[in-house]
Amino acid sequence: MGHAVFLTRDAAQDLEQLFEYLILHDAPKKAEHVLARIEKALDGLSELPERGAYPRELLTLGIHEYREVFFKPYRIIYRIVGDRVYVMVIADGRRDMQTLLQRRLLGG
Repeated sequence: MGHAVFLTRDAAQDLEQLFEYLILHDAPKKAEHVLARIEKALDGLSELPERGAYPRELLTLGIHEYREVFFKPYRIIYRIVGDRVYVMVIADGRRDMQTLLQRRLLGG
């Protein structure tokens, strides 16, 4: 039996904003493709969430509570709690991830 995967409110907003941005600034087919690939990555977390790497921005702070998987350039950052996976961030990895992660995950 796999892990249950949940999107936090912030992660759901990330996904919605990403989809809307791609529709407006790229193409609807591209937006659908990216959404499908992110959904596939989320489905993979259900079966093997431990496969993700520790985000380097958090490792430098000594934090090992979060992991990430990629659909480049997008990063999906999550936390495993028992048999549940909580997706915290879905973001374009070209952003200032250090600031985003500190603000979103560490309340800074």
